[in-house]
Amino acid sequence: MKIAFIGLGNMGEPMASNLANAGYEVYAYDVMKQKTISAEKKGCIKKESLKSAVKGVDFVVTMLPEGRHVKEAYLTKEGIVNNASPGTILIECSTIDVETTKKVGEVALCKDLFMIDCPVSGGTSGAVNSTLTFMVGGNSETLKLSLPLLNVMGKKIVHMGELGSGQAAKACNNMLLGISMIALGEAFTLADKLGLDQKKLFQISSEGSGMSWAMLNHLPVSGIVDTAASNNNFKAGFAAHMMLKDLTLALSAADSTNFKCPIGSLTKSLYEKFVKSGGGSLDYSAIIKLINGTHK
Repeated sequence: MKIAFIGLGNMGEPMASNLANAGYEVYAYDVMKQKTISAEKKGCIKKESLKSAVKGVDFVVTMLPEGRHVKEAYLTKEGIVNNASPGTILIECSTIDVETTKKVGEVALCKDLFMIDCPVSGGTSGAVNSTLTFMVGGNSETLKLSLPLLNVMGKKIVHMGELGSGQAAKACNNMLLGISMIALGEAFTLADKLGLDQKKLFQISSEGSGMSWAMLNHLPVSGIVDTAASNNNFKAGFAAHMMLKDLTLALSAADSTNFKCPIGSLTKSLYEKFVKSGGGSLDYSAIIKLINGTHK
């Protein structure tokens, strides 16, 4: 079975290499040539163009930064829709807006290409360890045919509904994640100012009612959680500017339903301030630096 994997960033490269290691023939392409070379070293087959990558494959998996990149990859003359063979299944894993997802899916269907949207949760560690959660929108039969690939890249697949439902679920999930990180930053900063031992606070809260996934995996205080970016000067696994993008998507989705999200809006404003002041390339957990006053 032949798979084209488009987008080889922090998430895409390990996802592609896991497919290759599982025995699939994976054609890898990224606009940044060095990323394609890196994927080749991890078992993928390097392709020099998007057009050549998608020719004659059974599946196309995309993991791209924003909606504009997805439109470019799918809808241009040299893109996926105009060059993939009829019957190809498109697995769109980027985190983008629902409107773009539906538009691309509709255009693809006119060419007998079948798309599901499959944004993920679990971060770079989930991508590396094949423990991602996929939130899927689209036709159930297309999902069924895609399950062998998704099961290689992740451990949980949830069918949320029609095309675009995966993106809607991801928007809600990441708004919750952003809010959780702000709360963690405030609580652990307050603990420090009150003279509490932050490790002991973690011992209590990580097994109590204040526990969250963000706390157990991405605690913004160093020396407590092994997988936390705070141990490595907040080197980004999931960058703050990407969190801001996802919060913007979530609030845009809320606006489309005339629903107000006051806590989500406040979270977005804090990340916006952090990104504008130079923190965008740091991990999203580095927002604690804005909260505790150490960000300069």
